Amino acid sequence: MCGRYTVITPAPALAQRFGAQQAGPTAAPTFNAAPSQALPILTNAAPQQIQLVPWGLVPAWSRDPATGPKPINARAETLAEKPSFRQLLQRRRCLVLADSFYEWQATERGKIPHRILLADEQPFAFAGLWDEWVDRATGEVRPTFTIITTEPNELMARLHNRMPVILPGPEAERAWLADDLSSAQHQALLVPFDTQLMKEYAITTRVNSPANNDASVLEAA
Repeated sequence: MCGRYTVITPAPALAQRFGAQQAGPTAAPTFNAAPSQALPILTNAAPQQIQLVPWGLVPAWSRDPATGPKPINARAETLAEKPSFRQLLQRRRCLVLADSFYEWQATERGKIPHRILLADEQPFAFAGLWDEWVDRATGEVRPTFTIITTEPNELMARLHNRMPVILPGPEAERAWLADDLSSAQHQALLVPFDTQLMKEYAITTRVNSPANNDASVLEAA
C-alpha cells in the first residue's frame, strides 16, 4: 500500500518538471503527506493545472462523505472488476505528484519505517484516480483522489507486499492522462517500477506521526 509520502520539491521546480501551472494557492512542502490532506495532482480533465485535492477517494455516488469509505489506495489488478473504479479508469485518471514515499517493514523489533525514492532523487508521479462528489444542498463540488498500487518490485518486496504505481517518466505520464487510449492500454501502464532506478533507507520513527512534518523525518535511523 501507500499511506504516506513527500512533496518537498519547490513549487516552481515541480511545475517545470510536469509542464504545468499551479491552479490556486501553492502548497507548502510536505515531508509527511497523509490521507485527508490536500495534495498536488494533475487530472486528465486539466492536465496542465496542478490542483490541491484531498487524498482519500469519495465516490460521486457516496451518500455521505463524512461516514462512507475513503480509500487511499486502489489495487491495479482489480480496477476493471469493481464498477466504481472501472468507471474512473475510463474517465478520471490523475498524476499524484511526489518525490519519495514511506513504507514500514515488519521485523522482530517492530515496524521499521523506510524512505523510498528514485535513484536520481527527482520528482515523479504515482498513477491515481479521482472523482467529484457534489453536495446537493449547497452545490459544492468536492474532488478527491486515490493512489493505485501493484505488486512489489525486488526492492519493495523486502519491505512490503505492495507498492504504489510509479509511472516511468513523461511519456508514460502523458499516456496515463490521455483520453484517446483504451482502458486496456491504461491498465498496461500499471506495473512495478524498475528496481534499478530506485533506492531506499531506514529512517527514524518520527515519521509515524503525521504531526511531524519537517526535514527531521528524512533522517536515517
